[in-house]
Amino acid sequence: MIKRLFLLVSAAAALCVTCCHSGSSGSVVIASARVAVAQRGDIAHVLTLAGQFQPYQVVDVHPKVSGYMKRINVDIGDIVHQGETLAVLEVPELKAELEQSGFQLKQSQEEIARAQQEINRAVAMNSALHAESQRLQQAAATRPGLIAQQELDDAQAKDLGSQAQIDSAKAAMAAAQQHAEAASAENERVQALENYTTVTAPIAGVVIWRYADTGALIQGGTNSNNQALPIVRLSQSSLLRLRVPVPEDDIQYVHEGDLLQVRVDAINRSFTGKIVRFTRNVSFETRTMETEVDVENNDLSIAPGMYANTALQLAHAQNVVTIPVEALVLNAHNQRTVYVLDSSNRIQIRAIQVGLQGSKLAQISSGLNPGDRVLIGGQDKYQEGEQVNPLVTSEPPSETVQESGGMIDMKATSNNGGTD
Repeated sequence: MIKRLFLLVSAAAALCVTCCHSGSSGSVVIASARVAVAQRGDIAHVLTLAGQFQPYQVVDVHPKVSGYMKRINVDIGDIVHQGETLAVLEVPELKAELEQSGFQLKQSQEEIARAQQEINRAVAMNSALHAESQRLQQAAATRPGLIAQQELDDAQAKDLGSQAQIDSAKAAMAAAQQHAEAASAENERVQALENYTTVTAPIAGVVIWRYADTGALIQGGTNSNNQALPIVRLSQSSLLRLRVPVPEDDIQYVHEGDLLQVRVDAINRSFTGKIVRFTRNVSFETRTMETEVDVENNDLSIAPGMYANTALQLAHAQNVVTIPVEALVLNAHNQRTVYVLDSSNRIQIRAIQVGLQGSKLAQISSGLNPGDRVLIGGQDKYQEGEQVNPLVTSEPPSETVQESGGMIDMKATSNNGGTD
C-alpha cells in the first residue's frame, strides 16, 4: 500500500515538472539571444602598400667638349650646389683658337677705325672741293668770261669725285663692321667652348657615382648616339619621389591631393604624404598603376632606394550608424533585414539599407537608429514577435579594414638574417 502511494506521488511530481517546461502552466522559460547595440562610428577601407623612394631627378653630367681631366673636385657622396664647379678640363687647341679669334676681332676693330678715318678724310676733301667749286661758279656768274669754262668743269668734277670717295669710304666701313661682327661671333663661340672646359653642376644634389679621374681623356657629350661615360652622376635627393603600385581594383579611389600615411622603418620615421601624380596607365605585367608622392628630404635622412610602408584610405564613412555584420540577414526576397528588439524584448524583423561594409561592421544607411538593439547570430532559431532574454555584447563602433597590396617588414627581414 505504501509503495503504491509513493509511485502516485512521483508520477504527480513528474507531471508538474513537465507542465512547467512545456509552458502549459503560468511559468514560461524565455530563450536567451546575443544582442548588439547600434552605434555611431566610422568605417574605412585602407590599402597598405610597399613603396620605394626614388630621386626626384638623376643627371649624368657630360662635358660639352673633349679634353683631358685637369682637376676633379668631387667624389661619391659629396653634396653639391647648382652651378658649383665639378671638374676642369684642359684643351690646348681651344686656347690657340681663342687667341686667334681674339686677334681677328682686334684686327677687325682696327679696320673699322681706319675706315672711319677714311670717311673723315673724304668728307673733309669733299667739303674743300665743293667750296672751291662754289666760289668759281659765283665768280663766273658775277664776271662772265673771267674764268675759263674748262676750269669750272674741272672744279665741278673734283667735287663730284670727292662725294664718290665718301660713298666708297662708307661702304668700306660697312664691310669692316660686318667683318668685325663675324669675328666677334667666332670669338664668342670659341670662348663658350673654352667655358665648357669648366664643368658645373646643373642641379643641386648628391654625387652618387664618379666615372673619371685626373688625367683621363674625357669625350664630349655632343649627341645622343655618343656612348661616352659621364664625369659624375648627380641625384637630386633633397626632394624624393615615393612610388607605390596601386592595384587595378583600387585605382578608382586614387586622386591627386589624397593623403597617404607613410612609415619608413629604416629610420623609424612616420609622416603624412600627398599624392601629386600617377601614370594613369595600368602595367600589363603587374596590373598596378604607379602612383607618386613627393617627400621633402632636406636633411637627406632618407636615402633613395629605401622602402616605405604606406596606407592609402579608400572608401570610408564617418559618423554613421554601425552594427556587426553578424546581425545582417538576407530574407527570401533577397533583401537585407535585421532582428530588432522592442521595449518588451520582442523580436521585430526590419528591412534596412546597408552602406559601406567592413569585415566586422556594416554601415546602416536607413532602417536603424543609434541605440536600437539587434540580434547577432542564429537568427533562424527565432520568430517574429518572440520574446527573448537579451545578452548584450560590447562591440566597437568603428572599424578600419586593412587591404594589403604588399608590405615590407624590416624587423622580420632582420630577424631572418640572424641579427636580433
